Amino acid sequence: MWFGRFLKSSIGKKLVMAGTGLLLLLFLFSHAAGNATIYMSSEVFQSYADELHSHPLIVLLFSLLFLAIFIVHIGMGLFLYYENRQVSNSRYNVTTRVVKNSFSSETMPYTGLFILLFLVIHIFGFTFSTGDVPISVTVKELLGSFFYGLFYIASFVALAIHLSHGFWSMLQTFGLNHPRYDYAISKLTLIIPLFFLILFAGIPLYFMTGLGTCY
Repeated sequence: MWFGRFLKSSIGKKLVMAGTGLLLLLFLFSHAAGNATIYMSSEVFQSYADELHSHPLIVLLFSLLFLAIFIVHIGMGLFLYYENRQVSNSRYNVTTRVVKNSFSSETMPYTGLFILLFLVIHIFGFTFSTGDVPISVTVKELLGSFFYGLFYIASFVALAIHLSHGFWSMLQTFGLNHPRYDYAISKLTLIIPLFFLILFAGIPLYFMTGLGTCY
């Protein structure tokens, strides 16, 4: 079967990894747009959350799709990491890159698993919160708490480290690592992780420092 042969090939595995990574990145951008309303006011964020959850079937389908994509991404990532450790001189290995970040590339499985741990705790905290408490209140209480806030910040530091290599690797797999685009790629591998780090990690700081008193 052609799909089985495709998955067994080096480029096939990389394309699956890059494709799922792109879908997760798009989800992250959409989630960032929604979470940015927290900085506006609790009313705006609550309105966004109410509108989102007024379509429970759509939310359920997208959640299941996201879960499937995430599982495939993690599974393929761990498999490739193990495969690369077994064959250090793989023909797919690249010895040079626009932005060298050996720490980021070497810690990909660990930052990925830390992000998975964060997602489990984060989803559990919001899914099983008290039903009669508005989500805007739950957000302030959870993200404003010291330990959960620090864990939230650490999780997005891990995400930024993960993305600094993952984004470059994705573009390379899609064949965009051309000298004409090297400068733009080198900047994007810094800008995109920092964008998510500042936006998301800034939320607990917004509450913990007292800047969100008018939220």
